Amino acid sequence: MKVNEGTIDRVLRVVVGLVLIGLAASGTVGVWGYIGVVPLLTGLVGICPAYALFGINTCPMKKT
Repeated sequence: MKVNEGTIDRVLRVVVGLVLIGLAASGTVGVWGYIGVVPLLTGLVGICPAYALFGINTCPMKKT
């Protein structure tokens, strides 16, 4: 799979993921907050399967 997330998209995903995991770890939002692992991993890897499924690409790289 090709990278389909731009820099801003990736940074936001990592931040949101870390915040959700932190809130879950502190007991503020409950166990569901560990869903933050999903945006954290997709942000770190740069590939979002949902984006690929719907043909979305926020990466400014040249499309081939």
